[in-house]
Amino acid sequence: MLSIITSLAGLAASVVDGKTAVKKAEAQTKMKIATGELDWDLEAMKATQNSWKDEWITLLFSIPLILAFCGDWGNAIVQRGFIALEVMPDWYQYSLGGIVSASIGMRGVSKFFGGKK
Repeated sequence: MLSIITSLAGLAASVVDGKTAVKKAEAQTKMKIATGELDWDLEAMKATQNSWKDEWITLLFSIPLILAFCGDWGNAIVQRGFIALEVMPDWYQYSLGGIVSASIGMRGVSKFFGGKK
């Protein structure tokens, strides 16, 4: 009877050890993924450190915002501009989206639009 209890205890310990090892491996994998993402973000920041790209994108996006507060003439310009963008070819619209995404980062865009990255 004692040997059965000892065997069951050993089996239970093996199962717990196995599950612990699996959880530990999963945690290490997640950490490597997170570190990889962090490394990617750091390299992207270093690459754009001396770039005016982000400032240029910010300036372009600020123009309609500023014009929207300039009365009817500003609103008319903004509305005509957005109507013109609406009829642009899809490839151009997607290209603009890609440029903005690259500038602020894909994770930033997915967070803005409700993604879970």
